Amino acid sequence: MFDKKPKSYTDLLGKTNRIVEGTTINGDIVSPADFRLDGHLVGNFQSKGKIVIGPAGSVKGDIVCKNADIEGKFAGKIQVTEILNIKSKASIHGEVICGKLSVEPGADFSASCVMKPNVKTPTANDGLQRPEEKN
Repeated sequence: MFDKKPKSYTDLLGKTNRIVEGTTINGDIVSPADFRLDGHLVGNFQSKGKIVIGPAGSVKGDIVCKNADIEGKFAGKIQVTEILNIKSKASIHGEVICGKLSVEPGADFSASCVMKPNVKTPTANDGLQRPEEKN
């Protein structure tokens, strides 16, 4: 009657991993859930959720995620499928690819930027059609 089912991947998205201030990670991080980084990461980060880089946090490497809030330092290439929020104390250097971009006044934003809407359409070389497009 009260059987507990194991938590699914979608339940994990409400949870947040955290790396505290003073911690340094050399290597790559892959996380299905949200992530808050107040320490330092030298390496790549990949998530199907959101990354928050706190005011004391920094990343040197590449980031691929759904959403991002950056208040600390970032150097590298970042790909955000939905919204990238850059706070006033942030320092961004490198390459940015995002769906939507928000930059607060005062931020150090020295990056090339490409905005791509989050559209899930097949490309010509996929050879795929959406079910409603089939004749």
